[in-house]
Amino acid sequence: MRHPLDTLDWPVSTGRLLLRRAAPDDVDATWVYRQRPETQEWVTAATESHDDYRERFLREDRLADLLIIELDGRVIGDLTLQVQDAWAQEEVADQAKGVQGELGWTLDPSYGGKGYATEAVRALIDLSFGSLGLRRLHAECFYDNEASWRLMERVGMRREQHTVKDSLHRTRGWLDGLSYALLAEEWPAPQ
Repeated sequence: MRHPLDTLDWPVSTGRLLLRRAAPDDVDATWVYRQRPETQEWVTAATESHDDYRERFLREDRLADLLIIELDGRVIGDLTLQVQDAWAQEEVADQAKGVQGELGWTLDPSYGGKGYATEAVRALIDLSFGSLGLRRLHAECFYDNEASWRLMERVGMRREQHTVKDSLHRTRGWLDGLSYALLAEEWPAPQ
């Protein structure tokens, strides 16, 4: 089955950035910022070696959901969009297939504080609701990852859930978690 991101015309330009599909050749450029301690603190899987990272990066299911963020030809981050089925009762389950998405992002900390993550995520939201026709997007993070939840709020996502010590962090133990979402009918978000 064709991945939803395959249906779009790539690359996509924003005011300052270029978004494109990830390729196997991006493994080294993404490793540069993903191996940094301040990045590994929050990513789902903190690989210990370049070889482990390469193996994880090159998995077909991982590459299919991954987009690269470029600034003037340099890789400065990545985005993920996992298109998902919504929960539905059996009689209407066919109408809930592939209608929502989970967003994710990682930005090189060297480029933080300049609005690049906000610009890239807004572009992905535009694509998700526009070209892909999704009806709902959501994202999750640890409560302690303030940069991530502040980004969700900047792009207009609504905090839907604050869970208490339900998320296990590799070094910090059990932490609170946050879930944010946005409906197509709520987009474009206020600038």
